Amino acid sequence: MAKRSKPVRTGYPSDVSDEEWAFCMPYLTLMKEEAPQREYPLREVFNALRWLVRTGATWRLMPNDLPPWWVVQQQAQRWIRAQCFETMAADLRRLLRWAADPTHAIPTTAIVDSRTIQSTPESGARAGYDGYKRRKGSKVHAAVDSLGHLLALHVTPANEPERAQVGRLVEAVQAQTGQRVKVVYADQGYTGPEPAAAAAQHGAELCVVKLAEAKRGFVLLPKRWVVERSFAWASRLRRLGRDYERLSQTLAGYHWLALACLMLAHLKSS
Repeated sequence: MAKRSKPVRTGYPSDVSDEEWAFCMPYLTLMKEEAPQREYPLREVFNALRWLVRTGATWRLMPNDLPPWWVVQQQAQRWIRAQCFETMAADLRRLLRWAADPTHAIPTTAIVDSRTIQSTPESGARAGYDGYKRRKGSKVHAAVDSLGHLLALHVTPANEPERAQVGRLVEAVQAQTGQRVKVVYADQGYTGPEPAAAAAQHGAELCVVKLAEAKRGFVLLPKRWVVERSFAWASRLRRLGRDYERLSQTLAGYHWLALACLMLAHLKSS
């Protein structure tokens, strides 16, 4: 029987360009490219992971002209544990802010919020019930700068209140910005003395943006809409539409990857 030849790669919309890969490669190369144990090019593995996050397919449905699914899965876990995507996102954020205004390369304000993602059988063991959203799943807590670029993110069960996460988010934001953030905007879910005290403990003032008393229909609220837009950007990648991951760290890592890739596309177009 003749040996089957490897399918020819025709390219996918999620593939990185040469310029994008030149930027990403230093962050993703945990060992030298010509290491003897490497069977597949690192760029192809990264393209396969981007394809998976964008399409939302299961691992075993990965096209056979991409590296095997188990190779991509193992390498993805290495990248997540090494915080490669967080480091890439931090440098992309600085470049984009500098390109927009060199005098404000480091943010002084942040916006925090959360989104609840429906659980699946894979993530159901760690899911919680969000009574406000009437949904069982995981809650993604995020902080972004005034341009919508990600500063901090972590995942909890959906029954965890937003107020309890302020201290952790603000601490991570200050670590990213060198204690430069002075004001943190949030919605009414963060009202109360405890979240305000938690933010103040890390040198920031928590400012709650409230709805108008007489509201009719959709109202675009100042400042806090920025983080909602960032969540909308992430939700367009189908793997992030629901919580398909057994580990919360994996879900958080895919959010970092998604928003880093969006920042990379913005940098290329700017």
